[in-house]
Amino acid sequence: MSVHIDPIEKKPVYHMLPGSRIFSIATVGCNLKCSFCQNWEISQCYPEEVKNPTKILTPEEVVAAAIANNCNSIAYTYSEPIVFYEYVLDTAKLAKEKGLKNVLVSAGYINPEPLKKLAPYFDVIKIDLKGFNKQFYRKIVGGDLEYVLAALKELKKQGVMTEIVNLVVPTLNDDMAEITKMCEWIYNNMGPDTPLFFSRFTPQYKLANLPTTPIETLEKAREIALKSGLRYVYIGNVPGHPGENTYCPKCGRVLIRRYGYAVLENNIRKGRCVFCMEKIPGIWDN
Repeated sequence: MSVHIDPIEKKPVYHMLPGSRIFSIATVGCNLKCSFCQNWEISQCYPEEVKNPTKILTPEEVVAAAIANNCNSIAYTYSEPIVFYEYVLDTAKLAKEKGLKNVLVSAGYINPEPLKKLAPYFDVIKIDLKGFNKQFYRKIVGGDLEYVLAALKELKKQGVMTEIVNLVVPTLNDDMAEITKMCEWIYNNMGPDTPLFFSRFTPQYKLANLPTTPIETLEKAREIALKSGLRYVYIGNVPGHPGENTYCPKCGRVLIRRYGYAVLENNIRKGRCVFCMEKIPGIWDN
């Protein structure tokens, strides 16, 4: 079992309690086989392959540890939380009872019914939308795109705040026409206030032969998303880039200035822009 205390920005989650600490837990395993996996050491192995297994915490111990370490929330992350579904559900229920918030970091490869059971206990669900091409999903990810899109629609139906991350992999899912279709789908099905991240790929695992994503590619993708009508579009894994910041969609001022995982400035008060009083979607107060 993996246990860490992270800044919430590492998930990445940008529209809940910026600058706060989040208690992160994971087990090994995943229900997908991404060739570009950034956490392959734990996601692409089985429990019996772990050389130095650590103690498994009970849900009660997880919640107690989060509170003891002054964390506002718990993240089920790193690998794929759906593979330890029952443990996630039990822990999330208890965390909610104790006043903690819950964040699920998932690839969204889950059927509607189990997702409906999870939804009431989660404040944010962050979905890795790997691309917008069926062949890419089958060949590189090892799954079907339609199930992920169905899960996203279900989250919208359930009213769960959803943030979406697209890891842009050179030559595989960086086609701007496909990115345009993805952005239009998110706008039409999830709404303009859905935070969307375009994150930089670094070569590792089975795709170590590919180059790092050019920053220009991420900037083009962000521009497309903004033109599609999405209001909160970010560039990930490029510390110091202006695309890390949250901007007010009305007055254009910087609301949250970031550098990597650090929050340098926060101009949101009571859920509104301090400059023009525009309401900003998110959870800004504990």
